[in-house]
Amino acid sequence: MRLRWIALLALAPLAGCGVIYKVDTQQGNLFDKATVEALQPGMSKRQVLLVMGSPSIISPFDQNRWDYVSTMRRGRNSMQTKDLTLYFENDSLVKIDGDYFPEDPDQLIKDARKYKREFPDEKRPAEEKKKKRPQD
Repeated sequence: MRLRWIALLALAPLAGCGVIYKVDTQQGNLFDKATVEALQPGMSKRQVLLVMGSPSIISPFDQNRWDYVSTMRRGRNSMQTKDLTLYFENDSLVKIDGDYFPEDPDQLIKDARKYKREFPDEKRPAEEKKKKRPQD
């Protein structure tokens, strides 16, 4: 019993000094360059929703501005934030401002697979589906 306490006390300082791995964390809207380039001036709000998905922020005071916010933290590095702002006039897209992460979402999912993370809506290759299917 005493040996367990000594081992615990010896390992406790290591928990906060970066020895333990920290998973990359991405939050917010996940979109790539091709998605942003698909946006064209004159698109309706509905068309933008189909391309980009729901915005992170729609101000109740300015319905003609949509903000897409994404953050990425790789390991223990500082958090990076990217904001993409879309401006509308008469329900038509007129201006795009901001930036986005250059990584391809598919690449981010492949990187996450290294650590055995699964995504429910992920499209799996046919070979993987066969492996998981019970044998008849």
